[in-house]
Amino acid sequence: SYQRFASCYRRFYRAQPEVTRSIYDQFVSQLQAAVREEIQEVKKEGNLEELFNSLDKIVEEAQGQEEPAWRPSGIPEDDIRSAVLPYLQKHRAYLQRALREREEENRKVAESVLAGREQIAKLQQLIEARRQAWQ
Repeated sequence: SYQRFASCYRRFYRAQPEVTRSIYDQFVSQLQAAVREEIQEVKKEGNLEELFNSLDKIVEEAQGQEEPAWRPSGIPEDDIRSAVLPYLQKHRAYLQRALREREEENRKVAESVLAGREQIAKLQQLIEARRQAWQ
C-alpha cells in the first residue's frame, strides 16, 4: 500500500509527498508489468495451456470413479493414515482370522493331549491292577 511505501521513505515523503506518490505509482505500474511479463514467460516455457488441458482431461476421467480421490490435508499424519488405513484394516482382519485358526488348532491339540493323558492314566491303572493281581 502507499502508506507502507511512504512509511519506508518517511523523510522523503515529508519533504516531497507529491513526488513520493509519483514514484510509488511508477513503481507499482512497473511491478505489475514485470509480473504480467513473467507470467507470460512461465506460460510459454512451461507449456501451461497444454498442461491445463491435460489436467481438465484427468478431472473428467476421475468423475466416473467410485472411489474418492486422495487429497492431502496438509497434515502428513492424517494423509498417511487415510491412505494406509484400508490396507491395515485388511491385514488386521487377516491376522485375526489366522489367530482364530491357530487357537482352534491349539484347542484340538490340547483336547488330544488331555485324551492321551487320560488314556495313559487308564493304562497305568490297568497295569497297576494286573500287577496287584499277579502278585
